[in-house]
Amino acid sequence: MVRSAYSRRYAGCVSVIASLFFLTSPTSPGYAHQAKSGWTYPTACCSGIDCREVPAKAVSEGPQGYVIVGTGEVLPYKDARVRNSPDGEYHWCSIGGASNTKTVCLFVPPRSY
Repeated sequence: MVRSAYSRRYAGCVSVIASLFFLTSPTSPGYAHQAKSGWTYPTACCSGIDCREVPAKAVSEGPQGYVIVGTGEVLPYKDARVRNSPDGEYHWCSIGGASNTKTVCLFVPPRSY
């Protein structure tokens, strides 16, 4: 079957429109969600499932930096993944939101001296 130039253009336009809808849809992988206190996790940290508030005991401070207690991962204090927490609570963003994967971002309250 031979397709006309018009039908090929029409199919191409439909594909582009469908792609744009998917990319801007709230359920798309690039959509960040909000913390319980109402601020929105940056899309660089969160694809809708990666971030959550964690208790202070889930993160400790050591001489080398912040330690994710569950994984033992150490993030140096100057690491770009370490960010200020807008609500003063710890928030951990990990790959796929899993408790055994690497850190994407860690939001920390102001350090006490």
